[in-house]
Amino acid sequence: MEHTDYYQTLEIESDVTAEKIKEAYRKQALQYHPDRNNGDPEAAEKMKSINEAYAVLSNPDKRQDYDLMRDRYGSSAYSQFRQDYTDEDIFRGSDINRIFEELARSFGLRGFDDSFRESYGNGYSTFQFRTNGMNGSGYVFPGNGGNGEQNTVQVPHLEGGMGKIIRFAFKKISGMELPEKGRDIAETVRLSPQKAHEGGQHEYTQWGRNKKIKINVPAGVTDGQKIRLAGMGEAGRGGAEAGDLYLKVYIKKPILTEIKGFVQNWINK
Repeated sequence: MEHTDYYQTLEIESDVTAEKIKEAYRKQALQYHPDRNNGDPEAAEKMKSINEAYAVLSNPDKRQDYDLMRDRYGSSAYSQFRQDYTDEDIFRGSDINRIFEELARSFGLRGFDDSFRESYGNGYSTFQFRTNGMNGSGYVFPGNGGNGEQNTVQVPHLEGGMGKIIRFAFKKISGMELPEKGRDIAETVRLSPQKAHEGGQHEYTQWGRNKKIKINVPAGVTDGQKIRLAGMGEAGRGGAEAGDLYLKVYIKKPILTEIKGFVQNWINK
């Protein structure tokens, strides 16, 4: 499946609102829905492309990361983005299933489950439950996780209770242990103006773990920008992948500038 630009895929501008992104996806999902294309392979591939584009752009954090890469790498932003984001990362938390069900009710088309099974193969399946005032739904989505596994459990929609309770309910109903990705960690990395400008390798100390790691700082990184280190967060459970480490960049000011700022603040008091 070829990709050039997620915004071009959905035929929208890069500054549109979240609502416009959803409108664009709904329009194309209706156009390329399997029930309207009689097994056309080009339509099926287009459907996969818009699914991926919407899953990224509808999520504020993923969209922000993609926009940063788009500004920095231009036409190669997609390949750079996919180095950090697996299929599991992209589709986690997506509301695509809700949109498909809305289209099904409005236009008499097959719903999310049947449509995605046709697009992604028989390895795909869904689950849902209602118990003790809680309800949850999710799907097992075919993917390539790099560890030999072919299927990844996704849980895009959970309501009415704590995640631990829902995971327990899922295990009771299905007999399966629901994997849980490790939590992300957010920390701050302090860089000199020269390092921020030139980029390159930098040694960072995680004081909470008493661990030193080497990171690659992109040239021209700006104050407040986040550097994502995939798999460097907390360990996952049930065989799931680890979370990510997000380092927020703080560019150190020259010592004289800091002294002047301190003196000025003291005078103003």
